[in-house]
Amino acid sequence: MRQFRIGAGSYDNNARDLQTALKSAYELRQRPLCLCKEPGVPMYIARMGDQFFIKRMPLTGAEHDPACESFEPPYELSGLGALMGSAIQLDPATGMAALKLEFSLSKRGSRVSPVGAGSGAVDSVVGEPRKMTLRGLLHYLWHEAGMTKWMSAWSGKRHWWNLQWHLLEAAKHMVVKGAPLSDILYIPEQFRSQNKLAIEQRRAEALIHALPPKSGPRPLMVLVGEVKEFAPARSGMNLVVKHMPGFPLILDEGLHRRLQARFESEIALWSADDASHLIAIATFGLNAAGLAIIEEIALMVVSENWIPYESAYEKRLLDALARIREQSTKGLRYNLPLDQPMAAAMFLQRQPRPVALYIAPPTADEKFETALDKLIASRPEMDAWIWRVADGDMPPLPI
Repeated sequence: MRQFRIGAGSYDNNARDLQTALKSAYELRQRPLCLCKEPGVPMYIARMGDQFFIKRMPLTGAEHDPACESFEPPYELSGLGALMGSAIQLDPATGMAALKLEFSLSKRGSRVSPVGAGSGAVDSVVGEPRKMTLRGLLHYLWHEAGMTKWMSAWSGKRHWWNLQWHLLEAAKHMVVKGAPLSDILYIPEQFRSQNKLAIEQRRAEALIHALPPKSGPRPLMVLVGEVKEFAPARSGMNLVVKHMPGFPLILDEGLHRRLQARFESEIALWSADDASHLIAIATFGLNAAGLAIIEEIALMVVSENWIPYESAYEKRLLDALARIREQSTKGLRYNLPLDQPMAAAMFLQRQPRPVALYIAPPTADEKFETALDKLIASRPEMDAWIWRVADGDMPPLPI
């Protein structure tokens, strides 16, 4: 049972007076401490309605005990490690993570819209810090929102409304150009027809940041939403997002064509599994007519349980992990190229040693195997499970 220090008192996570203590600390802006280690690891308090929750501070997962729920995998095992200290800079005093983005949040003139591919970090000029791609930002939001974790006891309990809340809470602790990312991030709330007018009013208020100015560059916002379909329009295509009925986002023909080519695998995986979801992240602005125009876009396919995957092999692994009681954590690629190995998933609370799960695709060559051996050797405290797809069926999970 987890223990927290809140003000002068100590509480476990089932204490009857925990909510009272959290409400007081929330109002006083006090940080609770997770007592998995001494003298305690700072956390923060989030509010949803009348309920208060203790959440992990950004990028502090490694400071927790491996047996603690807030423990996070070593950054080197996923694409997050390459971004730490450059694209992501944590302020320990405030707990805010400052992000340097590869994509623009404004538009001047009629520049051709790119696809936010994130297909791999391009070799940079010496001394130039790495920046976060659009897909990398989506991965980082998913990671910090805790949407990479799963255990069978959660089956049927993860829905769009709580996913939206966790993503927005995570964004409140990310800073872009001196302002919280949450100020320019729009994630549609779960649509209910009986609340249609109120939902549309809240959406209009949220999108004020995307209105065009009288002069100068047009500001852009960031959308995260579930794709319903790409529908033909008189000119170009419309992105139709679930929970945003009657509010299409416009893609020009060239952007849609490049999107289909770059994210061919994601779209195919989504089409092949009716239970999976396709998530879009896009920068967009409103034109003078009030229409939403997409400037840059990236896609991510997630399982029925909203866990990201990038191949049929990862989906097979996720399906197996979804059926077991032990908590697993999915690794994400961020800016890493597809030919670079990473931990597909991890059992982080496993005792006496955590386990990293790796998949070597059928295209894996000697260079991939060498990089995989080096990655495994870099974390000697973790055991390794490897599925070499070219050798046959997935081996039994280490459970």
